[in-house]
Amino acid sequence: MRGLRSLLILVAVLAGLVAYIYFVESKKPESSGGEPPKAKAFAVAADKIEGLRVKASSGDRTALKKGSDGWTVTEPAGLKADEAEVSAITGALVSLEIQRTVDDKPSDLKEYGLAEPKVEIAFRLAGETADQTLLLGDKTATGGDLYAKYGGQPKVFLISAYLESTFNKTTFDLRDKAILTFDRNKADAIEVTAGDRTLKFAKSGEDWRLTAPIEAKADFGSVEGFLGRVQTAQMKAIAAPEAADPKEYGFDKPEATVAIGAGSSRATLIVGKAGEAGTYFARDQARPMVFTIESSLVDELKKSSDDYRRKDLFEFRSFTATRIEITRGKDTVAFEKAKGEGKDAQEKWRQVLPAAKDVDATKLDPFLTRLSGLRAQSFLDPSDKTTKTGLDSPAAVVVVRFDEGKKQERVAFGKADTDVFASRSGEAGVAKLAAYDYDDVMKLLDEVK
Repeated sequence: MRGLRSLLILVAVLAGLVAYIYFVESKKPESSGGEPPKAKAFAVAADKIEGLRVKASSGDRTALKKGSDGWTVTEPAGLKADEAEVSAITGALVSLEIQRTVDDKPSDLKEYGLAEPKVEIAFRLAGETADQTLLLGDKTATGGDLYAKYGGQPKVFLISAYLESTFNKTTFDLRDKAILTFDRNKADAIEVTAGDRTLKFAKSGEDWRLTAPIEAKADFGSVEGFLGRVQTAQMKAIAAPEAADPKEYGFDKPEATVAIGAGSSRATLIVGKAGEAGTYFARDQARPMVFTIESSLVDELKKSSDDYRRKDLFEFRSFTATRIEITRGKDTVAFEKAKGEGKDAQEKWRQVLPAAKDVDATKLDPFLTRLSGLRAQSFLDPSDKTTKTGLDSPAAVVVVRFDEGKKQERVAFGKADTDVFASRSGEAGVAKLAAYDYDDVMKLLDEVK
């Protein structure tokens, strides 16, 4: 009986709870959930801000103005601004939220660090004559928020502390820090000198070629990557407004120089001696100012021609080839792609030398794919006349027609002991490749035959 009574009590409690939920909670108005939206500090649009004044915690004061060509630092000097840094500030002003109002009429601003604000941001909107100002003080005890107030108003409120790094910018932070300015889309010549070595590149159409110290095809991605690295590299610091004595910074005997040609214009970077903390002194030849750059960029300037040469031995791909001929010693075998018979017949490969016959596509395709994927591991120095390559009596010569027969390339392979070398017709220099890659290709060819 006691157990039954307990069960009945529990059922009654459950029924009451269900009734409460239905008759009370279900009748309450629906809530969107979460905290109420926070108030915006400023009702402005980023594209309407045309003037900025920034006072950093260091005491640096910078004035900027927006023109048709973007932002310019007008004080302390007429300099191009760093668009990304300025956009970060204007974007933060537009999205700035008041986390909480601390005091509408504080008796002492010192306790908030606002008697003498650490950072001040003033901005002016298009068509207006008065600035709007944001003052930043200390962080809260927890460090998550920052005390702030409007200029000319007593109210103290909180904003997210992470925004301090966005607003606290010096003149150097806000100026354009590009080490070299050029139009990358028009760049058509590059000359890099480091020590006694000079690399030269020339662009023809959409392709880059290495023209010194050797004539060879350049790897497009590597050259374009280098251009991007130079274009986006930034000053670490300004060392001097000008180099009164070039020897002081090592410009009399440069560590490296890089010149970028774009039509009739030419931009040149001169790298002097090493500075402090992994930097080098440098200057743009068109400007007197001396600045420092990261040593990693100098390492890039010291790369050899091998780093920029095209490593693929062949241009063709298995799906673009129309004829391939391989000569090994006195034996030559050739394959041609022929149109099939019938209305919707597919193209197919046939052996045409030494005798005409059909070939197994499941064996030929892997051979073509493996052959077209052969890559150089390194290149012999152009001045090296002693290394044996076996190319005076090639182990194999491959001639390929591709792109509907409009293009042809010839690559000779030589073997010397356990090493395999290759040379492209019409291109100076000798490449060294992995012997096992070459051997795999020849094994696949034998399977096709």
